[in-house]
Amino acid sequence: MSPAQFEKITARYSNLRIAVVGDFCLDRYLEIDPTKTETSIETDLPVYNVTRVRSQPGAAGTILNNLVALGVGSLYPVGFGGEDGEGYELLRCLRSMAGVKTEFFRQTSQRRTFTYCKPIIIEQGHPPRELNRLDSKNWTPTPRELTQQISRDVQTLAQQVDAMIVMDQVDLADTGVITRAVLDAIATANEKGVLVVADSRRGLGEFPPVTFKMNAAELGRMSGRAAPLTRGEVLEHAVALAKKNNRAVFITMAEQGIVGAAPDQAVEHLPPLPLHGAIDVVGAGDAVTANLTCSLAAGASAREALELANAAASIVIHQLGTTGTASVTQLRGLI
Repeated sequence: MSPAQFEKITARYSNLRIAVVGDFCLDRYLEIDPTKTETSIETDLPVYNVTRVRSQPGAAGTILNNLVALGVGSLYPVGFGGEDGEGYELLRCLRSMAGVKTEFFRQTSQRRTFTYCKPIIIEQGHPPRELNRLDSKNWTPTPRELTQQISRDVQTLAQQVDAMIVMDQVDLADTGVITRAVLDAIATANEKGVLVVADSRRGLGEFPPVTFKMNAAELGRMSGRAAPLTRGEVLEHAVALAKKNNRAVFITMAEQGIVGAAPDQAVEHLPPLPLHGAIDVVGAGDAVTANLTCSLAAGASAREALELANAAASIVIHQLGTTGTASVTQLRGLI
């Protein structure tokens, strides 16, 4: 991509309106200082002394964080949090972010706030080391009235936005934001011509034919393959899926890069950028989703969108101790 084309695409970001529909969680980091040693009198076990607590939106919120970093003008999180301390903190984080409009983010006493609590050892001269995570999730079906409200929100925003990202993060179907009713509303938005890009922790097999973003393992499962796909098979199945859905398909392949396939059977494969130092792959896929959607909504070609997403992933994996983002300034240094 030429510098002029990069500037042309990214200059449009400030005028974009993008909705992010999905499971927003609170990422809460507990920074532990291992030099402050102590033993509990009550249990005789070592005490981890937390010297700093920091929070940021996670899951679908990680995609939102990346869109904020890219300077998107108007962002609409669509989802829910509980009426609890974590929900208060999550909503406070959302409201503090540039361009984020929270009128479609619902707080409800019927759900608890999805939370990833991450104890992390911060030791001078060493990379951050994360301990066992403490998760808070919902294990019962999302109440019908809440799914109906979210469906109405999706239908309303479909008439207002340039693109919509769908992120299904929960392990158990129908316990989060992306329920069958919400998928039906998303299908309607897709049929009306809104750019819809979807990613799901459990796979996209039940999703309407929107623009799919997935990894190679998810593509293999969707294609009925138990064994890992070869590079050639990824290209073959991605093209077939794009043709079937009449929408682009994007496949992340970790150390093998990223693939994009179009309904006309055009296919692109970009290798990853070189590594420099320690890496943490958490959040790389969400950076890819954000950059693909943002650039496509701004008029980029599939090849250009892949270049931007690939660069964003490289930037994010080199950020340790956090779920990172990539800004336009950082991307400019790599493109």
